[in-house]
Amino acid sequence: MEKRTFIGMIEAGEPLLKEALDALRAYHKAQDEGKPAEEVERLHLLAESLFQVVSDYQLRVVAKARGKDLPPLH
Repeated sequence: MEKRTFIGMIEAGEPLLKEALDALRAYHKAQDEGKPAEEVERLHLLAESLFQVVSDYQLRVVAKARGKDLPPLH
């Protein structure tokens, strides 16, 4: 894979990473402000799932850079 394409794939994932970080900040803010447990847990699950998506995306970028294709996500 060409370096330029690899960097482009990494940069393409940046908005998703920003969204995950924003969700984590919202979770911590809700905790700090003593929001209801249901809201805190919802924000926790959202942040956790977004970071999992980021991790999966980065794994696929690295695999692609190494010339491997992973099976599609469902």
